[in-house]
Amino acid sequence: MGMIKMLKPGLFTTVQDSGRTGLQRYGIPVAGAMDDFSFRIANILVGNDENTAALETTFMGPSIQMEFNGYIAITGANMEPRLNGNKVHMWRSIEVSKGDSLTFSGASEGLRSYIAFGGGIGVPAILGSRSTYVRGSLGGYNGRKLMEGDEVPIDLANSKAEAGKYISPGYIPRFNKNNVVRVVLGPQDDHFSSEMIETFLKSEYKITAEADRMGYRLEGPTLTHVKGPDIISDGIAFGSVQVPGHGSPIIMMADRQTTGGYTKIATVIWADLPLLAQMGPGDAVHFQAVTIEEGQDIFAQYEENIKNIKFRIENSHIIQEEAKTYNVTINKK
Repeated sequence: MGMIKMLKPGLFTTVQDSGRTGLQRYGIPVAGAMDDFSFRIANILVGNDENTAALETTFMGPSIQMEFNGYIAITGANMEPRLNGNKVHMWRSIEVSKGDSLTFSGASEGLRSYIAFGGGIGVPAILGSRSTYVRGSLGGYNGRKLMEGDEVPIDLANSKAEAGKYISPGYIPRFNKNNVVRVVLGPQDDHFSSEMIETFLKSEYKITAEADRMGYRLEGPTLTHVKGPDIISDGIAFGSVQVPGHGSPIIMMADRQTTGGYTKIATVIWADLPLLAQMGPGDAVHFQAVTIEEGQDIFAQYEENIKNIKFRIENSHIIQEEAKTYNVTINKK
């Protein structure tokens, strides 16, 4: 078992995996990584199972001292990572040694970075997950965000990491401050007039300062109800767009509550949630409606892209000769 020591915790750094699924009927929130794509790719880069626990850091990254010899990968928002003061590449496996110092700055593009460790973070699994749900003091490292001086275990025994793994530049996402986000209307879109649906789909909404892992409050044209706004409480999905009585939409995110009694005009499709996860206060959102079938097709393509990236990473190596660097992919037949 290895260890990392938090010299500075960053603004909001937590342990996250894919979440505590299957327990919402018992009132247990899912939590988990906000940006599924960046999280999974970070793990693939260091040879982990895609759902292995990693660090999620928000806006301002941490300073970490390595107490092991192994590998890490950094994906998501660009917080200008440095190893012992030297810039390091993101979206690539990086060899680290005991005593090394990994530091970050504020995010210059995107909002959340992911740091995966070869072997994964070795905190105990609570209800089948190592994800941190801070509001309930559940999971992760003592149920809270990381703090200065915390020593987090790394499960080196399970490490399959190798040097020189990378993701092709064409697969690296760009994080913009103005994005079109696709939604499936409903399940309570019938609580709004056709004019209000059109307003929702044709207007620009900005993310307010009231935005965190639980939800994003939006500022823009208000939406009035023809029925509601209250409904009999039902389940809330990652990406549900609630519209309370004040008419301003709220997008529910990873740490959302399990049920809610406000109308939901739409639900953001899974493939666009990573995009939202990298947006913050002041960023602008435009909604575009797709059918359930279109959303399913987009999801299938999303998963196929990750499958293709995984194949390329597993068969990629970085070869260095003098001052030149070559990216080589080996196709196995």
